[in-house]
Amino acid sequence: MKFTFSNGSVHECDAPISVYDAAAAEGLMDRSVIAAEVNGEVVALTYVPSCDAEVKLLTFADEAGAKVFRHTASHILAQAVKRLYPAAKLTIGPAVDNGFYYDIDSDVTFTPEALVSLEGEMKKIVKENLRIERFTLSRADALKQMADEPYKIELIEALPEEAEISFYRQGEFVDLCAGPHLFSTGAVKAFKLTSCTGAYWRGDSNNKMLQRIYGTAFPSKDELNAYLASVEEAKKRDHNKIGRELEFFTTVDAIGQGLPVLLPKGARVIQLLQRFVEDEEQKRGYLLTKTPLMAKSDLYKISGHWDHYLDGMFVLGDPHDESKECFALRPMTCPFQYQVFLNKKRSYRELPMRLGETSTLFRNEDSGEMHGLLRVRQFTISEGHLILRPEQLEEEFKGCLDLALYMLDTLGLRENCTFRFSQWDPANTTKYEGTPEQWNEAQTIMGKMLDDLLGVGNYAIGIDEAAFYGPKLDIQMKNVFGKEDTIVTIQVDMLLAQKFGMEYTDSDNSQKTPYIIHRTSLGCYERTLALLLEKYAGALPLWLAPTQVVVMPLTNNFDGYAEEIVKAYEAAGLRVKLDNRNEKIGYRIREAQLEKVPYMVIVGENEMQSGTVSVRARVEGEGGSFTKDEFLAKMLMEVATKKH
Repeated sequence: MKFTFSNGSVHECDAPISVYDAAAAEGLMDRSVIAAEVNGEVVALTYVPSCDAEVKLLTFADEAGAKVFRHTASHILAQAVKRLYPAAKLTIGPAVDNGFYYDIDSDVTFTPEALVSLEGEMKKIVKENLRIERFTLSRADALKQMADEPYKIELIEALPEEAEISFYRQGEFVDLCAGPHLFSTGAVKAFKLTSCTGAYWRGDSNNKMLQRIYGTAFPSKDELNAYLASVEEAKKRDHNKIGRELEFFTTVDAIGQGLPVLLPKGARVIQLLQRFVEDEEQKRGYLLTKTPLMAKSDLYKISGHWDHYLDGMFVLGDPHDESKECFALRPMTCPFQYQVFLNKKRSYRELPMRLGETSTLFRNEDSGEMHGLLRVRQFTISEGHLILRPEQLEEEFKGCLDLALYMLDTLGLRENCTFRFSQWDPANTTKYEGTPEQWNEAQTIMGKMLDDLLGVGNYAIGIDEAAFYGPKLDIQMKNVFGKEDTIVTIQVDMLLAQKFGMEYTDSDNSQKTPYIIHRTSLGCYERTLALLLEKYAGALPLWLAPTQVVVMPLTNNFDGYAEEIVKAYEAAGLRVKLDNRNEKIGYRIREAQLEKVPYMVIVGENEMQSGTVSVRARVEGEGGSFTKDEFLAKMLMEVATKKH
């Protein structure tokens, strides 16, 4: 057998040995190595390959290594639960981004005090340094092993007949698990149980509500403390907190989950973003459309949304009663915008036709997915569709990407973005329209474009993440808690035009079917607002700030001069507030700072006599003295350049 390691080392042996032994023989093992990737599969270091192995040794710095580490921590948690609460029933306990969780069915409520007790028991288990051993059982023996764990029984019964059923033992504790894990419990040096929430078994609201205990784990206390400090900072920046405190949005139970109410500040920022997008799209040759918010089921049946997306739609009427008209709120705009192209016969000279719309969409997201402005059921999107000749695809795709990156650069969000090439899953063809040949063609063309535009290796591959009609580029961004969402998408579609009978007359007078690019230039405005609030901790750049400057007279004796300044600045297009309340100037300044207003203008006797203003900036503090026109010009330049 031959082990080929990622650093170029090769170890050959005459009999099967573990990855650990092969790595140790080559001098590659140290305490930082916690797992391995063998022929593309993540395994424990005790794994013994049955054939030649390409091996990458994993540390906690590797995402896969961290997940192995934290998966072991979840088993330590489950063992602690069974020690302290033997009647509790276990379900599943995976590693997730930045931590782990375990879902538990128990009559005991896991209060913060209970979590402290569980942490204490976990520390004992770590100190015992229990060896973690993998073993397999037949289906009958597996069912006997888990006889007292009904959820584990359900998982076993759901496995295919030919599946290998594996378990992991640490001391007296045994858990059904595919693994892999660390050598022993002693390796998990630092951990913290962070919260307990409710979670339905298998994510189905028809099932029992369980208790989900969340935690995180690191190889050292210093790493754990640094992470916990970053979480505290993230909480301060959480848009769901500061967006409500600063009165950008609210939610109302009587309206419903995932249906936020934008307050004047939030509505103003989204209006500014929409104007920015629409003006820029017009410069780039887009035609503005405005289409209905709903349509009969007939339209969605043509596009395929009725077959592939019905569960995610809000349907008005009975979708199964064909004797009556049935409508649905639109989850996307594409089949509506196609009607603009179909309004009359089209020539190749009219292509590319770039259609843009500020679209309100409706998607019936699961209640557990709702979060502030990041994931909602009604949202507004900068949606567009480019109808083009096949030879125009690459240039137009490049233009879409250029527009999206320009938007993200201007907002200061690009540095936090990653790219994902979302493809279909050949093993799940019922989810998608089209043939394997059509998908291979579309993905080959798109892959070449991404290699040229982004560079080979500068994007991830997302299998089974494509739209049902074509592959797409998703520009991803994480919120302050590390959860990733799509902020912009650009999709290549070679299928839907034919379904709608879309044709153009080519230069040779023949009828051709166009290609379509589905794209957003900024994506969901609500989600963008959330990410902006988190990035800037509520202190939005001047051009986006709901109130750009507050004018404060020292006393009411200077109200007239303050009002003169307010009128001049408003006439120049700035958003100005006059604060002439009968409060001390220090109090009013502190309030404006708490509201994250970029500039405060303070005027008194000296300023009124000299025609000047004293400026206090949100960031820099005392900003000096200017003539009122000088400061106006300064602000207008900052707005025009969209400084951030």
